Amino acid sequence: MRLSRRGFLKAGGLAMVSYGLDPLFLARAVYAQPGPAQAAGSRSGRVLVCLFQRGAVDGLSMLVPHGDPWYYKERPNIAIAETQAIDLDGRFGLHPALAPLKPLWDARVLAPIHAIGSPDPTRSHFDAQDYMESGTPGVKSTADGWLNRYCQHQREHDETPFRAVSFGPELPRILAGSAPSLAIGDLRTFGVRAPNDQARDQLTRAFEALYDTAPTGLLASSAQEGFEAANMLRKIEPDRYSPEHGATYPNGRFGQSLLQIAQLIKAGVGLEIAFADVTGWDTHVNQGAEQGQLAARLGEFAQALAAFAQDLGDRMNDVVLVTCSEFGRTIAQNGSAGTDHGRATAMLVMGGPVRGGRVLGRWPGLAPAARFEGRDLAVTTDFRDLFAEILGRHLGSDALESVFPGHAIDPAKFVGALRA
Repeated sequence: MRLSRRGFLKAGGLAMVSYGLDPLFLARAVYAQPGPAQAAGSRSGRVLVCLFQRGAVDGLSMLVPHGDPWYYKERPNIAIAETQAIDLDGRFGLHPALAPLKPLWDARVLAPIHAIGSPDPTRSHFDAQDYMESGTPGVKSTADGWLNRYCQHQREHDETPFRAVSFGPELPRILAGSAPSLAIGDLRTFGVRAPNDQARDQLTRAFEALYDTAPTGLLASSAQEGFEAANMLRKIEPDRYSPEHGATYPNGRFGQSLLQIAQLIKAGVGLEIAFADVTGWDTHVNQGAEQGQLAARLGEFAQALAAFAQDLGDRMNDVVLVTCSEFGRTIAQNGSAGTDHGRATAMLVMGGPVRGGRVLGRWPGLAPAARFEGRDLAVTTDFRDLFAEILGRHLGSDALESVFPGHAIDPAKFVGALRA
């Protein structure tokens, strides 16, 4: 019996979805859509790692403005004590749970940016995350994500299926679009599920045969891509990876995502864009101060970032890691010893090309007259200016206006996070 495209995917494709193959790749396979054309572009060997803190992290606890008296007036129960904050410059300090990051600050490869966020004032998690991933604040009709648009216009790395990889069960909004990308739940189980090697090889050959004569170029742009990825992973043996230089990643999905990003960087498979997210930052109730739920999340976060840098060693010279969150929290604590949805937050940039050891961004202050709508930290840096600086100076993008449509790209608005 001849097996149709749709019938094959019904029988075997679900296994690939559960093991992390890009849903867009499967969709193109089902409907025989042609892949994008080839082009040329970026600086070979450089990697951007983007980490999304979903839920709106409290930037005022992550990067403590201990030099601003209004911080303590508005947070009598949840403020980080000045004596407990890890001082950076006399005005700001790291939350004590972020202590593993202090050596990176001292080495000048870590730069926090305060009062950064979206120009759109929404306090909806769904809308704000959508805008930050699409790169078009206030515009809900944007079809693709800004990292995918970067890949569409800078195509030098298209020869590898691992150019753009997200670690998680689904392809995130930020990588959605016409440029190929992969969503991988776990490198150790990525590929086609089958009871044994012989069955897997038969399944692979059957899938490839469906598209071998397709006139659309589908094999090269999607089906072949998925199987090349699985074959490459088998060669690098992801289940046998051991971090280097004494690095120890925390248990849990986020720590393992960073471990596997490091593994792909070391394997030399052509990784240029890596994405991962971590949840648990929506602290409306019992946020805590030096201890508590936020401190626990920040501790795991810092341990994972520090392990990543330690594991990569000198390879960090070609890596820039940036953190982001959809918005920040209110300046004042609420009646439940937590914080509510706010505006500006803090982000981190880490890596060899970073001009670290400085707190970046213009601090507006927490005085009532300086607040947004009388309650929130005002945004003084548009997140698109930070992302554009990284794409331009680190990856060499020459299409920033296309990556961030409707936004005037002006290097004078860059925060100076990277060496020019």
